[in-house]
Amino acid sequence: MFHDRARIHVQAGRGGDGALSFRREKHVPKGGPDGGDGGPGGDVVAVADPDLRDLSGFRARRRFGAGRGGNGGGSGKHGAAGAPVELRIPAGTQVFDADDQLVADLAHGGARVVLARGGLGGRGNRRFATSVRQTPRFAETGVPGEEAEYELRLKLLADAALVGLPNAGKSSLLRRISNATPKVAEYPFTTIQPVLGTVDSDERQLVVADVPGLIEGASEGAGLGHEFLAHLERARLLVHVIDASEGDPAERFRQIDHELQAYGAGLAERPQVVVLNKIDLLPEPPPFDPDDPRVQRVYALSCATGAGVEGFRRGLFELCPPAPPPAELAEGLAEFLVYRPKSERRGFRILRTDRGFRVVGRPPGEQELEAALREAGAKTGDEVEVAGEALEFR
Repeated sequence: MFHDRARIHVQAGRGGDGALSFRREKHVPKGGPDGGDGGPGGDVVAVADPDLRDLSGFRARRRFGAGRGGNGGGSGKHGAAGAPVELRIPAGTQVFDADDQLVADLAHGGARVVLARGGLGGRGNRRFATSVRQTPRFAETGVPGEEAEYELRLKLLADAALVGLPNAGKSSLLRRISNATPKVAEYPFTTIQPVLGTVDSDERQLVVADVPGLIEGASEGAGLGHEFLAHLERARLLVHVIDASEGDPAERFRQIDHELQAYGAGLAERPQVVVLNKIDLLPEPPPFDPDDPRVQRVYALSCATGAGVEGFRRGLFELCPPAPPPAELAEGLAEFLVYRPKSERRGFRILRTDRGFRVVGRPPGEQELEAALREAGAKTGDEVEVAGEALEFR
């Protein structure tokens, strides 16, 4: 089954704790502080992979966590960085946060975005030594990594997309011109999920998408209209497939065009080709010559007999020019868009002391502080210093 949506939960790695250590060697009775810093936590990164076709890989697993940074050690040893997690997603995937705001649009292979940043490592006590405070008996704990919920929405990347009413013959046409093998039958709604096919020539390849048949009200979400129409947004050419045997192709063209205009997203302005299918059922092809600058050509063909199919296939390569390489993109226009949410930094830090913990900065509410202390490793009976007052952790 084709999966074009998925929900995931990501948790970046916590930073490692700084070390509370003093140099202790023979003949060095009063060695100074030598605690190293903790390592940063690992990031969770999404990368667009052009070899993937859908989001089915996120069905079984939806929670992803990066590695924690290593703790600092004595003799100035720093902790190792936490292992990052890289999520491979299909090119053309958009990432939305819990508020349904666009975070990233990974429109090309290799595009990447950091979904959750690892927490900073805590500083060791060596970093707090000054001429006045030569033996600091505290070190920072690591900062928790970012955590978030995201929804992934795939929009297919195709050179051309077949669109039309149910049972117009879109799947049969894709079978004829490409390597795809969609289900074909003599009843409506045979195709219930998008199918991609590759059309080959001596020099190029085209990707053609077969989108399930649209019904009246699809632009308003009738059936699965919104989900299906979204897959047309990145196609450079729309191919209207019309069942010519049912008569009045102009009315059927207007019906689909109305749904494209109502949906928006530039679909109504996209270059179009009209295919009059099933002409083998008629004495001669019906007249259809629309006065519409968007319609590049009209093809009359039969997927059953193959008549006219080869001419249509060759025409696709003429009407779908090669995509410009990245160097030819407009100056200042990124090949893909990346948006990053604002990082919310805590207004306090937790220091590990030789007797327990110390909270510096603006203390949070009681519940948040308790959770932060437990995450930092506080146990019942530990001393916690908050705003100059020593408390016992319970």
